[in-house]
Amino acid sequence: MIRSYDLVVLGSGPAGEKGAAQAAYFGKKVALVERDEVLGGVSCNTGSLPSKTLRESALALSGVRSRNLLGVDLAVRRGATVHDFLAHERRVTSAEREAIVENVRRHNIDVYHGAASFADQHTVKVSTHDAAEVLLRCDFVLVATGSSPLRPAAFPFDDPRIWDSDQIVNLDFMPGRMAVIGGGVIGCEYASTFAALGVDVHLIDERTELLEFLDRDVWAVLQNAMTSLGVRFATGERVLECRSDAESVRISLQSGRAIEADAVLVAAGRRANTDHLNLDAAGITTDARGRIAVNEYFQTTVKHIYAVGDVVGFPALASTSMEQARLAMVHAFDLKYKKSAARVLPVGVFTIPEVSVAGETESSLTRKGIPYVSGRAYYDANPRGKIIGDKVGLLKLLFRDDDMKLLGVSVLGENAADLVHVGVVALMVEADNSLFIETCFNYPTLGQLYKYATYDAMGRQSRLSMPSGVARITPVSDRHIGSKST
Repeated sequence: MIRSYDLVVLGSGPAGEKGAAQAAYFGKKVALVERDEVLGGVSCNTGSLPSKTLRESALALSGVRSRNLLGVDLAVRRGATVHDFLAHERRVTSAEREAIVENVRRHNIDVYHGAASFADQHTVKVSTHDAAEVLLRCDFVLVATGSSPLRPAAFPFDDPRIWDSDQIVNLDFMPGRMAVIGGGVIGCEYASTFAALGVDVHLIDERTELLEFLDRDVWAVLQNAMTSLGVRFATGERVLECRSDAESVRISLQSGRAIEADAVLVAAGRRANTDHLNLDAAGITTDARGRIAVNEYFQTTVKHIYAVGDVVGFPALASTSMEQARLAMVHAFDLKYKKSAARVLPVGVFTIPEVSVAGETESSLTRKGIPYVSGRAYYDANPRGKIIGDKVGLLKLLFRDDDMKLLGVSVLGENAADLVHVGVVALMVEADNSLFIETCFNYPTLGQLYKYATYDAMGRQSRLSMPSGVARITPVSDRHIGSKST
């Protein structure tokens, strides 16, 4: 059976779904191939959406957000069961799957469930779940097959107490002690989620510095907050052996230390899902982790074949993958309305507390030799921050020293991943400090942090630019600004 399409999309995760819908919206005939029974990919079914929903459940069940707000412990329940923990995640995931199916139906996209591989550069072979084989001829192909967790040989994954980051959303018991292997975004997110529920969590990583894309002072606050939550860090430690018996799982470290746990989460990186695609038939090569090289329009070396999302590597986020797919389809079909991918890509880390960054960091500016001035504002000095009881949150802005153009934004605390977007828009329009000074923010809101972090930066710049021995008179209204800055 041979069918013809303008576009064949491989994978129905965020990149595949949005790429298919983009082309179909402009009248193209589109086929979407998904190897699993349900649409949505890892992001919807085992990754981003479930993990963030589990985090929200942990916050609700543990009362972390409000533990000291009213002088009483408002935890819903001690010893939350697995059913308690997973119930909301199951509802959210199911609803999102239905939304994806409806979006695909509304755009008249044909869906094929089965394993896809290239027969040649313009033909995709689909071995469907009912054993039928379909050949899809097309003008363009969009590869958006996502990634899967790496499974280091040191860990016996046949043990039901040892999970990779896709399996953990189907856990069938709540551990009392947990070892998390890998201190990247996924590892840190799950470590703080389970610690909030009272699980004794050890976070183990070979590196001595974690989440290196964060400013080190922001990371220091996050690490302290996670430690206060109960996460115990074992950095600079390599796992030599993981052995299990009837009672527990034992992790042996290079330092000679051993950690006993009831469960182990291995979050040691991911590999692109490209091995099964027969890319040789399409004339495309991959690197050691299965990733495909692309240009600025996400074209591969074969110009009518595009690749987006996890299969092209960093930043491998749902948000950026959607934008990559949209841009790729605009370029493929010359749709003209979208000229480039976003210049500024926010990164959100849903730890407890959450953190989000966009643009430059102090480290990146130092490497580039760009003089800068920083400004900070703290949640506990902000009226809204006091209301919600966030005692550790902060907003940090980085401005270019000579003209006070905004260069970077870091937010840590409640709603950080939302709050960062104010800064993202400012970075997109290349705004300077006057944007925040002249903007009126609602009161009381966390948005006001932008104004006071900017005042703090202006105060620093003023002090740095004054000749020695000249005193700076601080306006009365600004005296509290930056009082905690270093």
